[in-house]
Amino acid sequence: MAKANNYGLRTRDLGKAGRFAVNALAREGKMGYATAATVGQRWQSFASYAKAEGVKRLEYVTAHLAASYGQALAVRVADGELSAAYAQNLVSAINTVMGHVTQGEWQSVSPTVDTGIASRVNVRTEIPDGFDRQAVMVAVDALRSACMENGAAVVGLARDLGLRAKEGSLLDAKRALQEAYDTGRVTVANGTKGGRIREVLITSERQLETLAYAASVQGGARSLVPTDQTWAQWEEGGLRAAREVLQRHDISRIHELRSAYAVDRYQALTGHLPRAFGGNATKAVDKAARLTIARELGHSRIAIAVSYIGSAR
Repeated sequence: MAKANNYGLRTRDLGKAGRFAVNALAREGKMGYATAATVGQRWQSFASYAKAEGVKRLEYVTAHLAASYGQALAVRVADGELSAAYAQNLVSAINTVMGHVTQGEWQSVSPTVDTGIASRVNVRTEIPDGFDRQAVMVAVDALRSACMENGAAVVGLARDLGLRAKEGSLLDAKRALQEAYDTGRVTVANGTKGGRIREVLITSERQLETLAYAASVQGGARSLVPTDQTWAQWEEGGLRAAREVLQRHDISRIHELRSAYAVDRYQALTGHLPRAFGGNATKAVDKAARLTIARELGHSRIAIAVSYIGSAR
């Protein structure tokens, strides 16, 4: 049996169908007319996207299509073309229309979780703590002097390979060092966000030295987490103590070192500092670098790059 045309809304046009749907909600007293007009306008933006993707009827609009649209909006947010709040509202309009026409059967798409649109603006405006390598070396020396070798190794992995604290702690540095020599890259699989496996390119001798140091500290263990501790015990004990040493040397957290690595990568890819810090790479070069950096840091969307290297504007 053939599907109805736009759920019987008496139009073949996808954009008009959405507006008709919200107007019906207004007539039923479930939405104000001004709100209906606003939602209808926002729906039109999605309708144009859907048509370009070959979808011309409400019956063929899926949550996957809506999420893809949201992910495209996330890129525009990262580029400074849209505010995060407005992009979220554009996605919410889809949920409003589709929830009504499907009589509640629509699988709602989260404007943040499913799309990568930031739930709050977290745009970096200052050079990360630890971008100055001399400052990091002083902090690492302090860690070593305090017999906190494992913490020092994790700090080095964050600064030179862009690893999260958990990723660095759980890395089998001995295996990673061998992989780096054999293939020119390191696979990061343990402790990653969302379980996403990624590869870090080896582009400098410094990275090999950092891995070699971590491997020597690791010794016969499987990672930098001491053999007599769980990850949770290490996080609350030795790793916390390492963070406190960093803070005494004006590095607020290990994650700042990951951002410093991202700025280094941006410079290597573009020949400039990020725009937020005075660089002037072209828009196309900037966008390509952001995409690469987001992927290398273990993120699936470019929007997250603003928290590491600042706005594209």
